[in-house]
Amino acid sequence: MKLAATMKIVVTIARVLLGAVFVFFGLNLFLNFLPHGPMPAGVAGVFFGVMASTHYLQVVAVFQVIPGLFLLFNRYVPMALAILAPVIFNILVVHTVIGPGGLHLLLAIIVALLWALVAHRHRAAFDVFFQKRAEV
Repeated sequence: MKLAATMKIVVTIARVLLGAVFVFFGLNLFLNFLPHGPMPAGVAGVFFGVMASTHYLQVVAVFQVIPGLFLLFNRYVPMALAILAPVIFNILVVHTVIGPGGLHLLLAIIVALLWALVAHRHRAAFDVFFQKRAEV
């Protein structure tokens, strides 16, 4: 099998996994079907408490489920990647700076790597963002 064909399969698997992760965990923010551990202590507990009590987590869920579905159905993939980029960035920041690292941080890094694989395949769609000057 040629390298290009292999990479296409790898990127397809990465896209489907990334979409499934965001649909699954985004739906969990709405439906709470996964058991929750104890609330983290300190600043992380306050942060997550505010996110939950203000229902901001439902807003985050929308920005996870919709792009996740786009990725699963292979539609609007560049837009899904653009929407998920700040979500993934915030997940990485929270698990690095505020919340517990460990397994959560490792999973966040894996999600970021999956995103990078898919984004690399669709990099031409983002060329417009890397122009030195806007064309008028």
